[in-house]
Amino acid sequence: MSSAKRTGGKASAPHVADSHDLIRVHGARENNLKDVNIEIPKRRLTVFTGVSGSGKSSLVFNTIAAESQRLINETYSAFVQGFMPTLARPEVDVLEGLTTAIIVDQQRMGADPRSTVGTATDVNAMLRILFSRLGEPHIGPPSAYSFNTASVRASGAITVERGNKKAVKATYERTGGMCTRCEGRGSVSDIDLTQLYDDSKSLSEGAFTIPGWKSDSQWTVQVYAQSGFVDPDKPIREYTKKQLQDFLYGEPVKVKVNGVNLTYEGLIPKIQKSFLSKDKEAMQPHIRAFVERAVTFTVCPECEGTRLSEGARSSKIGKISIADACAMEIRDLADWVRDLDEPSVAPLLGALREALDSFVEIGLGYLSLDRPAGTLSGGEAQRVKMIRHLGSSLTDTTYVFDEPTIGLHPHDIQRMNDLLLRLRDKGNTVLVVEHKPEAIAIADHVVDLGPGAGTAGGTVCFEGTVEELRAGDTVTGRHLDDRSVLKETVREPSGALEIRGAATHNLQDVDVDVPLGVLCVVTGVAGSGKSSLIHGSVPAGADVVSVDQSPIKGSRRSNPATYTGLLEPIRKAFAKANGVKPALFSANSEGACPTCNGAGVIYTDLAMMAGVAAPCEDCEGKRFQPSVLEYRFGGRDISEVLAMSVAQAEEFFGAGEARTPAAHKILERLADVGLGYLTLGQPLTTLSGGERQRLKLATHMGDKGGVYVLDEPTTGLHLADVEQLLGLLDRLVDAGKSVIVIEHHQAVMAHADWIIDLGPGAGHDGGRVVFEGTPADLVADRSTLTGEHLAAYVGA
Repeated sequence: MSSAKRTGGKASAPHVADSHDLIRVHGARENNLKDVNIEIPKRRLTVFTGVSGSGKSSLVFNTIAAESQRLINETYSAFVQGFMPTLARPEVDVLEGLTTAIIVDQQRMGADPRSTVGTATDVNAMLRILFSRLGEPHIGPPSAYSFNTASVRASGAITVERGNKKAVKATYERTGGMCTRCEGRGSVSDIDLTQLYDDSKSLSEGAFTIPGWKSDSQWTVQVYAQSGFVDPDKPIREYTKKQLQDFLYGEPVKVKVNGVNLTYEGLIPKIQKSFLSKDKEAMQPHIRAFVERAVTFTVCPECEGTRLSEGARSSKIGKISIADACAMEIRDLADWVRDLDEPSVAPLLGALREALDSFVEIGLGYLSLDRPAGTLSGGEAQRVKMIRHLGSSLTDTTYVFDEPTIGLHPHDIQRMNDLLLRLRDKGNTVLVVEHKPEAIAIADHVVDLGPGAGTAGGTVCFEGTVEELRAGDTVTGRHLDDRSVLKETVREPSGALEIRGAATHNLQDVDVDVPLGVLCVVTGVAGSGKSSLIHGSVPAGADVVSVDQSPIKGSRRSNPATYTGLLEPIRKAFAKANGVKPALFSANSEGACPTCNGAGVIYTDLAMMAGVAAPCEDCEGKRFQPSVLEYRFGGRDISEVLAMSVAQAEEFFGAGEARTPAAHKILERLADVGLGYLTLGQPLTTLSGGERQRLKLATHMGDKGGVYVLDEPTTGLHLADVEQLLGLLDRLVDAGKSVIVIEHHQAVMAHADWIIDLGPGAGHDGGRVVFEGTPADLVADRSTLTGEHLAAYVGA
């Protein structure tokens, strides 16, 4: 090949296209950001740090990534945009130099009971094609191996409207792999009728005991009472055999209730559709408690939990069926696929090997493809989402990560760092919101937001290299090299919680005594069995308070005051002081501004364009009727109280004429978990992941349990906030509580009275207790991965 020679002795001037090396943000005002101006280098790894609530997510996700996605959506036709989520332009003056943003966040994966790791990552789709080509006996196309596809057979006459209309006899058949008994869920349910109704009462007397089913006004109940199939005034135990059959198992049929056409169907299918088709973990606590009482879930006896039909299970490659392949740990499955040598499907095998190797590389080789997606932790879900990007040929893309080290043992963080650097080295811009010093250390560029949280944050305190951050006088810089020291003395346990023969998931008949009355940390690499041991063996009973990683749900109408129950004593105090009803002081009830229905803003839907939210002109965004704002308590109206921060409200309700002990107690707990800067009326949708976790912790601190089980409470916490958390844990233990913490953070390990270390590896290489004792013994022993990293952390 010939190459053109450059003429002239001078180097050519840089091309104008190479001048766009920065993402420029000017005047960013999303949430608490205060006119932020910043320039972020492209094709570099930039880490955003700062205390929880300082504005990191507002800048990275709600401004840069959101605008990139909005601009990409605008390139589609109006017709296509009508099917896409509408995104409003972020509050920012100028955004230049954006590239396509791929967001890898901490959102838990879909909680649909039919969603598994295999279906969520498309690996199952490739396996189904593989078995449809190589499986013996051959049972049909890829759909024959899918537990989400039911077999369908139909025959009859169809009319073809072409020229002369004529009826044509046609048959249709589709082979699916769904188990007919459990409908692809892997488990069947048995319903306890005594938990659904009191058979000594009639429907009109309120026989139903299902949450939310009230006899007087609930439409669902009225359908049964006025259906004509049963007598609403007759006790259920006196129903005839036919009446009971219609009541429990009746087929769907139209009935008229108060002049409205509604569908009547038997109670059992109704409960199955309303409650059992949803994932238990995604339900509200009181609904979940009802389902756990009323329904017994057992492994489907026909498919043995594989979700697949007999035909799909009978077709094998070698001695392995698709059910066996999905049940294997992914690293074992990767080895099996590597051993397959079949030229006819070589491209498919290559793609499948690459996908499975990505799982192993990212530290998820211990998972199996049949693992329900809803059971993955936030950190696992985030890494599963990363898999489709690892082998991507795209370059000059912006990857946005939200704390990718969540749920990772110090041993695994280095592996995650390598992956982030690999994405950068392919020519991509990598933006990472992170708190862990090990992850901050690899940054090319650091942006530190703060100086505080909420209204005290929202400004850029520092920009530069990691070394400059260490020398800088910011909260992050001062705490970057913080190291906890081992306790000189540890508390003596007051008893022990005996766990015997624990075998949930990968646990291998574990016997262990968890000490009570102390701070006990359970640790080990990701997938070693920590959550299985504690959540599976410590029942969430009357004396156990469990604060797990499940996200708290809330609309823009929910806020810290409504979520924690704080608004209840405040409303009662306002009502008592003014001699009116408490409902007037709720923006979701009688006191709501009639123009905006208590939302504070008017939403205008613009079809395929982003909707516009404008402050309500009548209430000026205060959400209440003007007449309600005339009522005062302690010199403030209800909207002024909701605009207070937790710290201000704690002072306000703590003394003087506004003294309200019930409200003050809840506010103290919110301040204890470091949420003193939040305003009481701030919508939950604007809170960061770390803030939501601590809001949940504050709510549960009021529970009267003796044993607290916390699942990674340092999630989303800045280095400076970890000290405050340790103080809170100490106060709980000193108050006579037993605290069991599942945690990877070395500061929490060093502060513990007792450590239980699981391992030595993940999946079938884990599930055993490899150490139990004090942190000092673990450091001196150094026999486990945790011991080595903790020793390095404390400088032993």
